[in-house]
Amino acid sequence: QVQLVESGGGLVQAGGSLRLSCAASGRTFSSYTVGWFRQAPGKEREFVAAISWSAGSPLYTDSVKGRFTISRVNAKSTVYLQMNSLKPEDTAVYYCAATAGLPRSAGQFYSYWGQGTQVTVSS
Repeated sequence: QVQLVESGGGLVQAGGSLRLSCAASGRTFSSYTVGWFRQAPGKEREFVAAISWSAGSPLYTDSVKGRFTISRVNAKSTVYLQMNSLKPEDTAVYYCAATAGLPRSAGQFYSYWGQGTQVTVSS
């Protein structure tokens, strides 16, 4: 069992930065892939980024490549999403999720989900 808690969301102007954190509890967290997803009002949830337990070959959706960076510190049971050059279209509730499998963009493969943190980017 893995419990996930997101933090770090807030209101920022376009071009600004935020760092989201996903803190996990559970003895086997270090063996899980963790992904970030987001959902804007009236839109479907979409994949943002994912990182394997070894932190090798992170996966990103095209719209955030070069702007967002996913990383993890297993000793702290925490995964981070550094978001730079934020745009109004990045506004959404951001969720982290965990899976025992490889990094994937489909949310159906993730077994554990956090409650989400709101990110609002003003123009």
